[in-house]
Amino acid sequence: MVAALTRIFGVHNLALAEDVVQDAFCRALDVWTTRGVPDNPSAWLMTAAKNRALDLLRRDRTAQTLAPEIGRMVETEWAPTLDEAFAAHTIRDEQLRMMFSCCHPRLREDVQIALILNVLCGFGAAEIASAFLVGRAALEKRLSRGKHILAGAKRLFELSDADFAQRLSAVHCALYLLFNEGYHGASAERAVRVELCSEAMRLTALLREHEPAATPATNALAALMCLHAARLSARIDAAGDLSPLGDQDRSTWDQRLIADGLALLDDSATGDEITPYHLEAGIAATHAAASSIEDTNWAQIVSLYDRLMIISPSPVIALNRAIAIAHRDGAERGLEEMHSIVDRVRLAGYPFYPAAIAELEVRRGNRDAARAHFVAALGLARNATERRFLERRVASCES
Repeated sequence: MVAALTRIFGVHNLALAEDVVQDAFCRALDVWTTRGVPDNPSAWLMTAAKNRALDLLRRDRTAQTLAPEIGRMVETEWAPTLDEAFAAHTIRDEQLRMMFSCCHPRLREDVQIALILNVLCGFGAAEIASAFLVGRAALEKRLSRGKHILAGAKRLFELSDADFAQRLSAVHCALYLLFNEGYHGASAERAVRVELCSEAMRLTALLREHEPAATPATNALAALMCLHAARLSARIDAAGDLSPLGDQDRSTWDQRLIADGLALLDDSATGDEITPYHLEAGIAATHAAASSIEDTNWAQIVSLYDRLMIISPSPVIALNRAIAIAHRDGAERGLEEMHSIVDRVRLAGYPFYPAAIAELEVRRGNRDAARAHFVAALGLARNATERRFLERRVASCES
């Protein structure tokens, strides 16, 4: 809806588009509470947004603040123009253009990504800050600065523009973070948010439908999402609790999504560029090929993490690499790697850093140390699902 309205109002009136969408949702909360949810909620919201936009556009004062050509069209052409703007094929194209518009060359890539997550995906500042492992205040400043730059533009980005390839990298990163937030993010509501994973996969599929965007990196990102999404149903057990990879019932993994992911990974193996998405998809494919945690080819996974640390180092990647090393070489080596992570201060608010240390202390037979680390992790839990999981792990060290 924001993408469709921005096409009408212009990027410099992004705030107006967001206000119209907010108004449509507020009306839905009011009307649906008394009349019930309509059979087609999406269509209802689209109609409410179109009607609100038409009301605004018929006001001369509002029309004068928009692009000059809009003022000339207000009285004669708005209804059909709005209908066209909200057509399914137009919205698909405008969502692509909106993604690339957020990747303005005057903005740093982290600001570009934050804008996509906020404007196109509906993320709040707190959620985006958690995804970036930064403070909320700092993230809000990035969003404000980014929207100020966008306000200077007069049109959405054209997908044929010269800097398309340059902007594609930031789009990839934003979609990766969107999926990641759904898969194991920091939501205060729940640990797994399937709807966010589905939205990331849908937007990535939009990229693949647009030939210039259907690059090996795009295919690798799509492969990674499919291979992880195949395990979504197993990440929460029947009681609604987190299920670690080693405890998951692999017979419930979605074999169709695994097959799709492997096919996409094959498609990504063209050209000579290896991206982080290729390597992470390779790691996910190795897990998918294993019948159990013990049967996993940990040497191959460590090798892929080694390459990933060269081209895209981060504390979280280093932590996952250390866990893989512990599976390959033993708990002692894994702990050495965890304690030597560069910039591990960025993991200070991440509950699964102390939890990972605790798990390795359990394997070493040091239950007192393990309990202390599990208690520290419990203090960082971001939702009830994580708290229940960590409470059980604390209790297991006391028995």
